[in-house]
Amino acid sequence: MTAENVRMPNEKPATHVPGWARALRTELFLVASFPLRLVQFVLVVCGTVIGIATVVVWVGIPILAATMWLVRAFGDLERGWVRWALGVDVPDAQRAQGDGNWARRWRARATDPTLWREVAYLMLAFPIGIVEFAVGLVAIIVVPVAIWIVPALGWLHAQLAVTLLGPPKARRAEARAQQLQASRARGVDAAEAERRRIERDLHDGAQQRLVSVAMTLGRAKAKVDGTEPDTAALRDLIDEAHTDAKVAVSELRDLARGIYPAVLADRGLDAALSAQAAKSPVPVEVSVDVAPRPPAAVETTGYFIVGESLTNIAKHSGADHAWVRVWREDDTVVVEVTDDGRGGAGLRPGGGLSGLADRAATIDGTVTVVSPPGGPTVVRAVLPCTW
Repeated sequence: MTAENVRMPNEKPATHVPGWARALRTELFLVASFPLRLVQFVLVVCGTVIGIATVVVWVGIPILAATMWLVRAFGDLERGWVRWALGVDVPDAQRAQGDGNWARRWRARATDPTLWREVAYLMLAFPIGIVEFAVGLVAIIVVPVAIWIVPALGWLHAQLAVTLLGPPKARRAEARAQQLQASRARGVDAAEAERRRIERDLHDGAQQRLVSVAMTLGRAKAKVDGTEPDTAALRDLIDEAHTDAKVAVSELRDLARGIYPAVLADRGLDAALSAQAAKSPVPVEVSVDVAPRPPAAVETTGYFIVGESLTNIAKHSGADHAWVRVWREDDTVVVEVTDDGRGGAGLRPGGGLSGLADRAATIDGTVTVVSPPGGPTVVRAVLPCTW
């Protein structure tokens, strides 16, 4: 499967998971994690105690090295487990490797803060896992526990995983700053490209039409000023100027619609996207549920993401059907466009989808494209309503 994306460190996966599926995964996480926690706790504690006790006779060194390897493996396993079950994308570990001889490399890995954060997580996860296991078993029988307590426990465990298994706070802040800088740069580039497009459209369209109107009216004025005006010729010139003026007005209206569609301002995303879908040569089903109404910048970005996606579907996908779904998730609006075409789409430099990612970046949003050969293609944007 091909997946090209631009996303934040803790963004949710591209595939939308229904609420009941998330609850079921959380329940499975609470119950199935206990045996894993028990094995991890026993191996890490026993390996550490035996290794320290026998280090004076050198046997403890390989035991400690093996225990350190186990801790790293368990940490990576927990990151994947939390991603799948709790829907929280904990970034992969960035480990210190060290350089020089084996002793220096071993010391660098042994003193790596990431390793000790993983140790702290594994030691805390076992006693917490006992409580989670008990609650998970009760939740199978007592429905209120499953509805209210299980999701809360899953959320708390996810925060623990992000805190101890994710990058340190300073590194997260640094990555966030770099991402905002990159988003700002892409936003400036997107705004400049939009300015050049508007300038080009004005020059090639309405401006040329208005120049033609002025020249035609000038010719008509010259005939009026003559001693014997040619009424038929004057009528033809005025008709030509009138036609050019109407075309210029139409082109200016289309240009204004390309900047911010009137239907979007007046009636919101649902009506605007339905109007887009009605013009598509490929049948499109539209579902919009974004109440309360998001900010204008979010609506505009979502509108153009859908528009570009539907244009690509009509031109390149060979699809028979497309689906547009827009919904709210807390303080974000998720826009998802799916088609049953041939696949193979991606965020390529200079391409239309890459431009959409740049547009989304201006409001700190992200665009993800999943398009395996043979399809289907899913274009998904996560647009924050606060920034």
